[in-house]
Amino acid sequence: MKLSIIILCWNDRHVIADCLRSIHVNTHSTEFEIIVSDNGSTDGSIGFIRSSYPMVRVIENGRNLRFAKANNVGIRACQGEYILILNPDTIIHDCALDRMTSFADQHSEAGAFGCRVLNSDGSYQVSARPFASFRSEWIAALYLRGLGRLHKWFTSGSYPGWRGTSERQVGWVSGCFILARGSLLKSIGGFDEQFFYYYEDMDLCRRIWQAGYPILYTPDATITHLGGQSTKARLPALAFVLDSQVTRYLYYYKYSGKRGVRRARHIALVSALLRWLGFGVKQVVRPTEAGGKRLALLRRLFEWHFRVDPIRLVENGEEPRLRMEVTERVVER
Repeated sequence: MKLSIIILCWNDRHVIADCLRSIHVNTHSTEFEIIVSDNGSTDGSIGFIRSSYPMVRVIENGRNLRFAKANNVGIRACQGEYILILNPDTIIHDCALDRMTSFADQHSEAGAFGCRVLNSDGSYQVSARPFASFRSEWIAALYLRGLGRLHKWFTSGSYPGWRGTSERQVGWVSGCFILARGSLLKSIGGFDEQFFYYYEDMDLCRRIWQAGYPILYTPDATITHLGGQSTKARLPALAFVLDSQVTRYLYYYKYSGKRGVRRARHIALVSALLRWLGFGVKQVVRPTEAGGKRLALLRRLFEWHFRVDPIRLVENGEEPRLRMEVTERVVER
């Protein structure tokens, strides 16, 4: 088997149909298998897949294992020379998978690969980035990213001036589409399951680099990523934001220890405070309903970082009650 495709499903009936169709219609020369790792869907996803695509293997996890763990279930079941981690809210363009496997065959020195990703309106979606670092986070927190066009020292979050139109080595690629060598992916244990959402793709790519294999990007293959359609509608904004902050601390603890998470908290406090103040001024000058919601979210984010002990959070799972308090206030209303 040349290619194993793993698609994580959690009540994704509304998007996975187009994803599966695009794979079968637009892949012409590559032998592939599809494994759907289902996180307890109740919207008819499993029945639809089995009736419409009986060749697809469905693994029923019975509950929401979240991203990393559910994908690892799929990785263990794969037989392919290459393994593709693919979001259900993606559309594969014509020959994209054929071109990606051909590109990978031509670059035996690389361990994983990314392709050009577009938004639903056809605009470019950044999917290949440099690794996060304390320097890059300070640059972002202090609104200095624009200086990256003047000097690469100020690179933060993306490659200045690069719009994904050329082949290059990159730090990491988005988890919506990661093509990796199957043997390598299994040898490093797949995803680190402590990263339940966010940072799991960055961590995976970092471990591939550590194993001695670079990550390559090519613009010759294209997909469309609807951008979070598979999850954002089902969880409140605060839950998403706080999940990302928890895994951010886990990431820095893994690679920089206790000192690292303390530094990460300092950056987060400054970043949240500056944005809270900035949006506060904007809301006074030109108030909008959306602006008010954004301001409230930033206030809660700052309060959460102010209350959190990052070491107790990563070592014992102790989180400020803010997440629960907000939920309780909503219910009371």
